Formats: sequence, structure tokens, C-alpha cells
Amino acid sequence: MEFAIARERMVADQLRARGITDPRVLTAMGRVPRHRFVEEALAARAYGDYPLPIGEKQTISQPYMVALMTQALELVGGERVLEVGTGSGYQTAILAELATKVYSVERIRSLADRARAILEELGYYNVLIRVGDGTLGWREEAPFDAVLVTAAAPEVPAPLVEQLKAGGRLVIPVGGSTAQVLKCLVKEPDGLVRESELVGCVFVKLVGEQGWQG
Repeated sequence: MEFAIARERMVADQLRARGITDPRVLTAMGRVPRHRFVEEALAARAYGDYPLPIGEKQTISQPYMVALMTQALELVGGERVLEVGTGSGYQTAILAELATKVYSVERIRSLADRARAILEELGYYNVLIRVGDGTLGWREEAPFDAVLVTAAAPEVPAPLVEQLKAGGRLVIPVGGSTAQVLKCLVKEPDGLVRESELVGCVFVKLVGEQGWQG
């Protein structure tokens, strides 16, 4: 019950108050038990306005950033979404609430295994997780209606743009190793990409062939 109240407060104070307006995103954020995706010792802090460590030098993003990135995808239901960087699995669960199928790639096996177990326990059966280099996407399952990247790249990985459907949206933090800009790219029917900047941000590095080299 305390966690449910904390979720309601999070949605009201951190999301609605800052301009998150998509009702489906707000509903998903109010439903997914964020405290299940952090270590038990951190559960009481799970709904705070900040990221938290999840091990392996990775983090679970601030709730507002999760909501902002998700809202930028403009999901209406029925989409197939690629997530690069499963991490704790929390963002995966939010996407699973909103899309038909979520394909998530995580390079760290221990995180992928833990996220898979929690998502299955919570009943998110529309998620597939694999261990690999997320900067290369998931070519066998492409094209995707939307792509969300939860780590920062020095530039947008070309394979992710290639694997995006015409009309699809790609949300990704891009910049240096200490600060980035959250970008939203829309792939036009003619293949050209329209790009906009959403907000400044700080994410862990996106490591891979088309990202940072370790």
C-alpha cells in the first residue's frame, strides 16, 4: 500500500507537474512496481526523483526521464519496439504496457537474466530479451515501429536508423561521456530523418561497435 501511494505521488509531482501529458504513459508509470526493479535495500527510495544504481556500474533512470523518453515515442498500441539497454527491466516493463511486443538487447548477461526473471514474474510475456551488442540492433526482427536507447552514444548508431520503419521514432541520448542531449528522430517515408532535441541529460555510456569502445 505504501508503494502504491508513492507511485501516485511520483506520477503527480514528478510527471504531471513537469509536463508529461500522455495518459497511457501516466497510467503505465502509475501501474508498474518500480520498487521491484531495484535491490531490496533501495526499495524505499525507488520512487524518488533520481536514478539509482542497479549493479555493474549501471543505473535505473529517474522516473521523469523514463516517462519523457517513452512519451516521445508516441506509442498508441500495437507497435513493435526495440529497446537498447535492458538494464533493470523497468523501462522495458513500461514499454510492454504500451506496445504489442518489446525486443530488448542488453550487453551484460547478469542484468539481462535478472530483468528477464522479474518481468516474467510480473507477467510481461510480450518481451523478448537477448544478450548482445545493442548498437547493432536486432536485425532478424526488424523493422521496428519505435526504438528507444537507454544509454548515451557519441552519435546515432546507423543500424538503429536502418531498422526503423518509415514513420517510426527513435529516442536516444547523444553527446560526450559526461553530458548529452536527448534526441528524437523521425524516419520520413522517403528515408530522410527529421531530428529534434528534447532536453539535456546524463546517461551511462552505450558500449558497442557503433557506440563507445568500452
